[in-house]
Amino acid sequence: MRVLMLSWEFPPHIVGGLGKHVADLAPALAQAGLDIHVVTPDLRGGPSVEQICAGATVYRVPTADRVIEQQSVIAFSQTSNLYLERKARELASTLGGFDIIHGHDWLVAYASVAIKYALRRPLVVTVHSMERGRMQGTLVSEQSLAINGAEWWLTYEAWRVITVSHYMAQQVSSYFSIPADKLDVIYNGVMKPQNAPLGPAERAAFRQTYAAPDEKIAYYVGRLVHEKGVHVLIEAAPLILSKQPHIKFLIAGTGVYTDVLRQLVEERGVAANFIFTGFITDDVRDKLYQVADVAVFPSLYEPFGIVALEAMAHGCPVVVSETGGLAEFVTAHETGILTRCGDPESLAWGVLHTLQNPVWTARRVANALRMVEEVYNWQRIAGQTANTYCRVHDEWQASDWGQ
Repeated sequence: MRVLMLSWEFPPHIVGGLGKHVADLAPALAQAGLDIHVVTPDLRGGPSVEQICAGATVYRVPTADRVIEQQSVIAFSQTSNLYLERKARELASTLGGFDIIHGHDWLVAYASVAIKYALRRPLVVTVHSMERGRMQGTLVSEQSLAINGAEWWLTYEAWRVITVSHYMAQQVSSYFSIPADKLDVIYNGVMKPQNAPLGPAERAAFRQTYAAPDEKIAYYVGRLVHEKGVHVLIEAAPLILSKQPHIKFLIAGTGVYTDVLRQLVEERGVAANFIFTGFITDDVRDKLYQVADVAVFPSLYEPFGIVALEAMAHGCPVVVSETGGLAEFVTAHETGILTRCGDPESLAWGVLHTLQNPVWTARRVANALRMVEEVYNWQRIAGQTANTYCRVHDEWQASDWGQ
């Protein structure tokens, strides 16, 4: 089966979990015997054609000759989608067509739907997040309304819709009136750590870059935007420091909320305990998972929460807010600590409980690692995705379109 996959993100262009998802899913599908062709915008470099493994090829397509800041996201994506569509048509002609088209999120909606009709092939869509969720249920700007409309249109045009959590499935069904039997829930996955664990001396030296030997490390990594809830961690910091004064809070990542968060730590008088690292490489991110005493993800909105899975895979205990996809794979007191969403006191309790009860924490870490290996591996997820493809292809063949 030959699959055309359209994704706005692919390494080295990574904004959130979507790019990581596609980068791991494509080779896993190829290893399962499918012929995968990923078309993505060339936004941060990389070869124009790259075979990432046998059976999986990535095509990075030049986009409009202007930067995204000079126009709306909608206008930029529409213009760029013309280039994605052109490349997809070229590949279809060269390769002899595709069996399935798989679009990831609204940013590739225009190309996905155009290719669906041009080739008369079924479209599968994965919804990774939703504008209404990111905006906490309120669509006030023209851009938000347009994005919401594009999301509805894409799910309407899809033969089947994949969501990364049951939480997301409920949102798609509720917001867009998508029937439940059109939805498949296929969770995100995580790769096993590729590098050997840090040795004691290397670990101590790396850790000392961020904290003194007697200090604990609470670690957040992700986009710095309001819905990720980092401000809740800052509000919780004085409560944590009152019981655990020797602690550093590492905030890794970039985003539009950075200046607001920096101002907030000053206002709360905890700036000396916070380190904003800015952008970090994957290697540094993974090393920080190894040296951190707790990973904290206080999201207000979280379709899935792949960073929490990454922490678990590296043996780092997690404290998360009880929201979205996080609440589906973090089981309270078994694989992590769940705290009330948006509640600094609850979050402070979760961090302190993790730090002050090392035996219980170690048990949760062991449970989480076992769960990640057994359930959230990409071979299993690729198999579920391939099953969706086969079901859609069989239904298409039996339809008027397949005749």
